[in-house]
Amino acid sequence: MPERELYKKIDFKENLRKYWKIARPYKWLFILLIIIATIYEVANLVEKYLFKIILDNGAEYFAGTLERTAFVNILLLIAGIYIGTLLFKLINHWIRIGITNLLESKMIFDLKKKFFDHIVELSHSFHTTHKTGSLISKLNRGSSALERLTDFFIFNLAPVFLQIVVVSISLFTMEWMSAVLLIVTSTAFISFGFYIAHIQKQAHIEANTAEDYEKGMISDVFTNIDSIKYYGKEKLIQRKYAKLAEDTRVKRLRFWNYGKVFSVGINLIVGIGTFFIFYFPLLRFIDGEISIGTLAFIYSVYIGIIGPLWGFVHSIRGFYISLGDFDALFKYDEIKNEIKDKENAENLKVKEGRIEFKNVTFDYYSKTKNHTIHNLNLKVNPGEHVALVGHSGSGKTTLVKLIYRLYDIPKGEILIDGKNIKSLRQESLRSELSIVPQECILFDDTIYNNILFSKPSASKEEVMRAIKFAQLDKFVSRLPKKENTIVGERGVKLSGGEKQRVSIARAILANKKILVLDEATSSLDSKTEFEIQKALRNLMQNRTSIIIAHRLSTIMHADKIVVMDKGRIIQVGKHRDLINEPGPYRELWNLQKGGYIEE
Repeated sequence: MPERELYKKIDFKENLRKYWKIARPYKWLFILLIIIATIYEVANLVEKYLFKIILDNGAEYFAGTLERTAFVNILLLIAGIYIGTLLFKLINHWIRIGITNLLESKMIFDLKKKFFDHIVELSHSFHTTHKTGSLISKLNRGSSALERLTDFFIFNLAPVFLQIVVVSISLFTMEWMSAVLLIVTSTAFISFGFYIAHIQKQAHIEANTAEDYEKGMISDVFTNIDSIKYYGKEKLIQRKYAKLAEDTRVKRLRFWNYGKVFSVGINLIVGIGTFFIFYFPLLRFIDGEISIGTLAFIYSVYIGIIGPLWGFVHSIRGFYISLGDFDALFKYDEIKNEIKDKENAENLKVKEGRIEFKNVTFDYYSKTKNHTIHNLNLKVNPGEHVALVGHSGSGKTTLVKLIYRLYDIPKGEILIDGKNIKSLRQESLRSELSIVPQECILFDDTIYNNILFSKPSASKEEVMRAIKFAQLDKFVSRLPKKENTIVGERGVKLSGGEKQRVSIARAILANKKILVLDEATSSLDSKTEFEIQKALRNLMQNRTSIIIAHRLSTIMHADKIVVMDKGRIIQVGKHRDLINEPGPYRELWNLQKGGYIEE
């Protein structure tokens, strides 16, 4: 699914359901937090009620109906209760923050691991059509959204509703009109907040989409900065980026502008509600129907609830924003790996290294009639070195991708040791193959760890032996940190030849019976190529090897050379036989004269 299609429709209810699926294992922590929050709100109300008692008893004292000693004793008792309540609230808050931190850290870990694992396991075609920068952006934003949404439930939703319930019940016992006005004001406040958040959610999604494209372009530019510099296209790239950044700015501004409507509407509701809540109790106080303490209690609980209400309606916006942020990530959950293992698929353990293509037909675009691979048949015997040659687009690299089952073939079979690779677990299949690619992409880690990657259980002795076998030992010995030298992102601190030796050391350490050399030396200078060819010849010993090459001089000693054109095999034979018979191979050899194929 192309990235732009991910944003066509957002199902907020479905995203909320998925959130609860992540939260469900921790439901008892949620329940515990609600209980703690309820107790906290009751403690808040106790403090305000203590103020009512002080005012009512103070009025009696100044009216002469309460003795000084009794009033002082009441004040001391209230002070003790207040201090105890304060300490209780502090402990309560400490516990609530601690449990919330634990809950959110676990949920964020679960979310990140779930989607990281899922995305890593998606097919090769998915990763070739989705930009790395956008993937990282969505994963990080989804993690932040989960934290915001959890905070909303724990610190905004639960407390404000608990406060409205507790305060309304207490007010009904003193002044029912104030309780009704409080409920009406709170309902209007919350409803308007939900309405604005609901209508602005699409604007937020569009702003996020624009931002993801912008970040994807930034990642693409910095990954290919050398090309930009070599061709002097800085200004062109700057103009392209400016257009994307402007699109992000306009859409983000449209989203922010809803805040103006929100602020005006909320302030109007608060103003009207405050007037009536102050007006009616004040009339009853003037008529002597309620005490000064009751009046102060009504005012204090109302003012006390306005702050949480403001926090709640602002968090409603965050609630919708979070669900929108989730959507971009949750959409990946709907993408399934089109390369599926069969039920009870078996693991592969290569014993011989025999490979066979039987009537294989494949195309990257299923509707086209010009197949990339067309009815291809080829046998590679155990320990045999088979070279694939041909012009670009002839299907050589596609064959390698099919062996690795990066794509499934609609017709034919690919067998390894007589087993159809479709009947094998993908990970098991790929772990039994070894490859030295044209360009070795390394992790931003040490040379040692980059080699160890192919066999994590290997001992240091085995790794150092692979380094020596790949003729990397002299280079490593000259480095200040030896094999513990960091190679930089994608191995930028190493030359092409050095990276290729690391790649060969990886393949040596993996020690698999089937080896693929995908134009492993075509990007190297002649001297480096000559040195690495020696390492490659040693590596190929006693291994079934498939070699893709443009430079024919590198495959002269192959057991079998397969010449391909437009997805078909057009010649097969040894080098000495093929150059002595008319055909494409001899033409290529004459064109190259020991060099590259001329495209």
